[in-house]
Amino acid sequence: MVNIRDLDPSASPLDYYGSELRRLREAAGLKQGQLGDIVFCTGSLIGQVETARKVPTRDFSERMDAALGTGGTFSRLAGLVLRSQLPHWFQPYAEMEAKAAYISTYQAQLVYGLLQTEAYARAVLGVRTCENLDARTAARMERQRILDRDNPPLMWVVLSEAVLHQEIGGAEVMRNQLAHLLGLRGREWVKVQILPFEVGSHVGLDGTFNLLRFEDDPDLVYTEDFVQGHMTANPQALREGSLRYDHLQAAALSVEDSSALIARVMEERYGHHPGPDGRAVA
Repeated sequence: MVNIRDLDPSASPLDYYGSELRRLREAAGLKQGQLGDIVFCTGSLIGQVETARKVPTRDFSERMDAALGTGGTFSRLAGLVLRSQLPHWFQPYAEMEAKAAYISTYQAQLVYGLLQTEAYARAVLGVRTCENLDARTAARMERQRILDRDNPPLMWVVLSEAVLHQEIGGAEVMRNQLAHLLGLRGREWVKVQILPFEVGSHVGLDGTFNLLRFEDDPDLVYTEDFVQGHMTANPQALREGSLRYDHLQAAALSVEDSSALIARVMEERYGHHPGPDGRAVA
């Protein structure tokens, strides 16, 4: 078992969080179990976080702040801890994504990460391994906090129709995910278009890509393979990415017709599921 006294607070954001939790808990004269009773969790969970064996959620962090009167210390640290759980090669992109004023993305197989429900994200991230799945899912959900800012980035998302039909996590997960996409219609700064199958060959056949635009920094184009991501501000790459995106937007259904297609697929493909007795239920 890891000894908390052996932790190096400078080793990682998670180690620093654990050491600070222990320091402030002891300064308050509380044992792990006592603090757990206050915030309605087990002393064992407190110990796991203090020994950097458990990644704290944002809810856990807010409860620690309230119980220990830290003025938001752990809530601020939670963002750093959760971002550190992203793949190391993806972290630079996540940092730039959080600064972007405008995000354009074409997704050929999956819903864009910023628009995924927690259950959908968990199913995607758990395909290859379930190791640290809670932490990796929480990290993806943390990325979405930029959408709740007072001045969120403008987002334009083009999804291949295949995204709607590729069943991720089961019918219920997919239904909720598509319902979430429909719910975004009330957000003026998020637009979703569907590129229908009937388009046939198109300029997005080479795969998914993102364009990030900034108020003060150079624009970026981002692509990735199964090993790592690639981010560049090369003018030629940006020109090519922008041109391709314009073509994809032009070929895609309108925002209104896209919503209608999402709703139709949601009802026809995921609207009814067999119950325990084999009969269909809504």
